[in-house]
Amino acid sequence: MYKRILLAYDGSEEGRRALLECANLAGELKAEVQLLAVMPPYANMMMIEGLAVEDVLEHEKTRFQAVLEEGVERLRARGFNAVEGVLASGEPVDEICARARDIGAELICVGHRRATTWAQRWWRGSVGANLIDHAPCSVLIALAP
Repeated sequence: MYKRILLAYDGSEEGRRALLECANLAGELKAEVQLLAVMPPYANMMMIEGLAVEDVLEHEKTRFQAVLEEGVERLRARGFNAVEGVLASGEPVDEICARARDIGAELICVGHRRATTWAQRWWRGSVGANLIDHAPCSVLIALAP
């Protein structure tokens, strides 16, 4: 069935739920899991007074790397000793789909936060909904309880 799973992880409550569901499924299937954290593009970032853009980018990279490492440690604690973590930068759906293709993933797991208003949906968009339209394989979307 699923032998290679890509887990898109952002450290959120929904992301942790996806990690839990992914780990449970991968454990049952004896599947390989790769963790991906995607740092959104900051090309249009405005200068912050007294802080260079490079400093902001480095801070964000450090923050996303910590999220990635936290996810890898959570998976290792569940017995996935060979788990690999990858940090990417770009549009999340594009990066998730590209990585899934690169590793030959048969399943992508991702968390999803429900928008409660149309304005939230418009402002935030939905990685999960867009991912379904572009994914090269099946997608498991985990919802936080």
